[in-house]
Amino acid sequence: MTSPPPLTIERRLGDRMRARLPHMVVEFVMFILKQGWACLFGICLLAAILATKAIWQPEWAFHRYDALVGISLGLQAAFLALKLESWEEAKVIALFHLTGTAMELFKVQAGSWAYPEPGVLKLMGVPLFSGFMYAAVGSYMARVIRLFDMTFAPYPPFWATVGLATAIYVNFFAHHFLPDSRIALFAATLALFLRTRIWFRIGANWYWMPLPLAAFLSSFFLWLAENIGTLTGTWLYAGQNPLDRVSFAKMGSWYLLLYVSFVTVTLVLRHALCRHPCNPRDS
Repeated sequence: MTSPPPLTIERRLGDRMRARLPHMVVEFVMFILKQGWACLFGICLLAAILATKAIWQPEWAFHRYDALVGISLGLQAAFLALKLESWEEAKVIALFHLTGTAMELFKVQAGSWAYPEPGVLKLMGVPLFSGFMYAAVGSYMARVIRLFDMTFAPYPPFWATVGLATAIYVNFFAHHFLPDSRIALFAATLALFLRTRIWFRIGANWYWMPLPLAAFLSSFFLWLAENIGTLTGTWLYAGQNPLDRVSFAKMGSWYLLLYVSFVTVTLVLRHALCRHPCNPRDS
C-alpha cells in the first residue's frame, strides 16, 4: 500500500470548507482560514502558554517552563508525523530554533528581557522552549509559501538579501555596543524589496501584495502575540509589568526580524523566487 500524499489532511479540510461556504465569500474566508492554518504551530504554542498559566500550581512536581518544552517537542513531532510539515521545512525550522536561541541567550544576559519563572530546562536564564517561539515564525513562513503557492517577483539579487539579513541579525547584537543602525536597515528593506510582489493563489485566482506591506502586517500580529506572552508573565521586558502593553517600537524589531526569517526560509525554498517580474496568472 502506498503512503498518502503529504497534503492529504490540508486538501481534505480545504475541499470541505469550500463546499460549505457561500460563493460570494469563499475566497476571503479561505484566505483567513489558510493564514490560520499556516500559523497553526504558533497558535498551538500560544494556547499552551495561556493554558499552562491558567492551571499551573507552584507545588506541582515540575515547572511550567519545562512543561512548555515538552509540549513544543510534542507539537513538532506531531506536525512531522501528520505530514503537516515536510522534512525540508523542518530543516528551516531547526535553523530558526538555533538562531533564535542564540539571540535569546545574548539578550537575556544583556538585560533586554527576562524569564522570571523557575525551570530545570533553562540555559543561562533562557528556558529551552523559547527557541520554539522563533521556530513558530519559521513554520508559518514555510507553510504559508506552500499553502498559497507563493511566488516572489521580481526578487532582488540573492546575495544582497543574504547581506541585508546578516546585517539586521548582527545589529540586534551590535546596537548594545555601537550606534543602532535600524533606520538605515528599514530603508534598505524598502530599497531592496519595494518592487517585490508576493503572488499567492486562492482557488483558481491569483492575487498579489507588496512584500514590505506583508512584513508590516505580519509584524503587527507578532506584536499582538508578544503581548499575550508578557500578559501571562512568561517573559517580561526590562522594567515591564505584566499588565503593561508591549511598546509599539517592538513592531519595528519584528519587522526587521521578519526579513531575517524570510531570507532564512529562502535558503531552502528557492523555487518560490523569481528574479524578473513575472505573473503566475499567465502560466
